[in-house]
Amino acid sequence: MAKILVLYNQPADAGAFDRYYVRSHVPIAKKLPGLKSFTYAKPASPGGGTGPYYLVAELAFESMAALQRAMESDEGRAAAADVGKFAPEGAVVLICDARPA
Repeated sequence: MAKILVLYNQPADAGAFDRYYVRSHVPIAKKLPGLKSFTYAKPASPGGGTGPYYLVAELAFESMAALQRAMESDEGRAAAADVGKFAPEGAVVLICDARPA
């Protein structure tokens, strides 16, 4: 299994981020070919403060080859290009070759 983890930085306008993410970005990302699962969550910070990341998304694919094909597809390019529209504060993207523990 291969995964993309996207750690979105704290947005200037959380409400606008949430609206765009749910209404526009999620439907684009769900079209990625070979996508097995897609979840997102708002992480809690130890001690209750605001952590560095506002939202974490996890997209899973059958293999690294499937992940690479998805990201090189028209849908993958559209999803990547869309991030700047709602997350100008940036994001950290991690590509992982996941293995069971």
